[in-house]
Amino acid sequence: MIFLKTEDEIGLIRESCLLVSKTIAEVARNIKPGISAANLDRIARTFIQNNGACPAFLGYNNFPAALCVSLNNEIAHGLPTEDKIIKEGDLVSVDCGIEYNGFYSDICYTFMIGNIDSDCFNLCKTTYTALKKGITKAIDGNRLGDIGYAIQKHVEKAGYSVTRNMFGHGIGRLLHEDPDVPNYGKKGRGVLLMDGMVMSIEPMVNLGRPETATADDGWTVRTVDNKRSAHFEHTIAIRRGKAEILTSFNFVRKEIEINNYLWQNSFL
Repeated sequence: MIFLKTEDEIGLIRESCLLVSKTIAEVARNIKPGISAANLDRIARTFIQNNGACPAFLGYNNFPAALCVSLNNEIAHGLPTEDKIIKEGDLVSVDCGIEYNGFYSDICYTFMIGNIDSDCFNLCKTTYTALKKGITKAIDGNRLGDIGYAIQKHVEKAGYSVTRNMFGHGIGRLLHEDPDVPNYGKKGRGVLLMDGMVMSIEPMVNLGRPETATADDGWTVRTVDNKRSAHFEHTIAIRRGKAEILTSFNFVRKEIEINNYLWQNSFL
């Protein structure tokens, strides 16, 4: 069942999205070579709780952390363990969700650490641009397939692939609501988009093949060919004429300006 949100509810989701956006910026402030994914998780968890919110991922289906931290060939759901150490040249996708004032929000950003080769830079830039293109189609009167088509077309034109078994999703009083939001599709097909729908759009794009595999930890999803992957996500509201982006990378952008290890992320 798809729940249309009232203006008051969207206002509360917007507040949740503001805080989760600031949480990702807190990660950006601290991420650098030598820091562990577990340490980033502790930083994010403390920030979330100190601001009166709850980490949405912690305990969700028994997930043990506040962040998903996925490195290089890991696509999503990466466990932020002590032995996962950030290194120069890594791609680090950090996915975070929170619950605040009864409503959920969700965001993801792929950080490029230090000197990154051109393939990885172009992968991240393409993924981010695909997210923006998908969002432009998230308007009242369009169909769900219009979002996926815009993402898929941009990604495949660049020579990359989108994962086929991991989706964006509706969001609100629950972390995951209907509908699923695939990163592929056909124009004019699928669920009718209506003003008041709120969803997370999140292209996950691979340098190589689209197929995935799950690691022995039961959570981390990686590419089958071990090529790198990137992941960007915004929570948005469907509107008439233009989607409203509820999360923001503006706080991350400010941290990029002062964090030397993130200088290549300046395509924002």
